Amino acid sequence: MLFPTPLVPARLIRRYKRFLADVVLEGSGEMVVAHCPNPGAMLGLADEGMRVWLEPNSDPKKKLKYGWRLAELPGGHLAGIDTGVPNRVVGEALRAGAIGELAGWDTIRPEVRYAKKSRVDFLLSGADEPDVYVEVKNAHLRRNGDLAEFPDCVTARGARHLDDLAAMVGEGHRAVMLYLVQRTDCARFDLAHDLDPAYSAAFERARNAGVEAICYGTVITTDGVVLGAPLPIVT
Repeated sequence: MLFPTPLVPARLIRRYKRFLADVVLEGSGEMVVAHCPNPGAMLGLADEGMRVWLEPNSDPKKKLKYGWRLAELPGGHLAGIDTGVPNRVVGEALRAGAIGELAGWDTIRPEVRYAKKSRVDFLLSGADEPDVYVEVKNAHLRRNGDLAEFPDCVTARGARHLDDLAAMVGEGHRAVMLYLVQRTDCARFDLAHDLDPAYSAAFERARNAGVEAICYGTVITTDGVVLGAPLPIVT
C-alpha cells in the first residue's frame, strides 16, 4: 500500500478529541491541525515533540488539509497510526497470495455482513471448501522490549468480533483472527491482558472454539506500508 501523496514531516504539539492533532510543519514552522485517523489510546505514539509524518490533501471537501500517517520512533523505526491501513495492506496481500495461511481462495470479498450486527473484514470462498471469515486488527502498542500488544484500550467491539468468529466456526466455517503489527520495532505479539481482561477472555473463548489466530509484521517507510514477516503469538 503506497501513500497516494508524498508525506511531509512535522512535530507533534498535542493530540486531542481523539481525531485531531496540532502539529508544526518542519521547514516552514507553520502550525496546522491534522486529522488523526485513530480512535484508540495511542500509548507512546502521541507524545509532545514526536516527529510525525503527514499526508497533505487538496480536496476542497475536506476541512483538514493534512492527515497524520506515521510516528517516528527511536532507532529509525516507524509506526503507522492510521487504523484504516491494516485492511488495505491485508487486502493487497490476500489478492497477491502473500499470506500463506490464507492463500489459494477463488473469491475475496471485503466488508461482508454476518452474525447479528457485524461486518467481517474479509470473506474468502472457493469451490468445495468452507468459507473463511477473516477479521483484521491493528496492533501498535509496545511496552516491553520487542513485544507488540493488542488492544491499547478497552474494545467491546473487538470482543464481540471474536465471539462472532467463534459462532461461524460452530456453523462449520473457518475463522481467522489476524493481528497486523503496524510498527517496525517488534518481533513478537501478545494480548494486553491488563488493559482489557474482557477481550482476553473473548480471545480464549474463540481459540477454544476453533478460531485461528495469526500475526504479521509490516514494512513501513514514508512511501507506504506493506505486509512483513509472520510474528509469533506468545499468549
